[in-house]
Amino acid sequence: MTVPMDFQDLLVRYFGQADFEGLPSAALTAGVERMHVDFGLEKNAGRRFALWTLMYMLGSAPDLDVAFEDAADRDAARDFMDMVDKMG
Repeated sequence: MTVPMDFQDLLVRYFGQADFEGLPSAALTAGVERMHVDFGLEKNAGRRFALWTLMYMLGSAPDLDVAFEDAADRDAARDFMDMVDKMG
């Protein structure tokens, strides 16, 4: 059974709180490091994508060709990047 990933849950899991305001830089760095480890270990494509999108929004996502073996996953990631860029 796959448990869905919720954005707020990810923030609490990796950064200890759901709000980035007041988050010490050491907590941000440590959380991003944990995300990279979990990303490397994660086998579920949907969960990997969720982790990658959060890392992307934080400016720490691995390159697409490193992160995703499947071309469709890379295309989805590019679409996400385009969407985020359009939002400003």
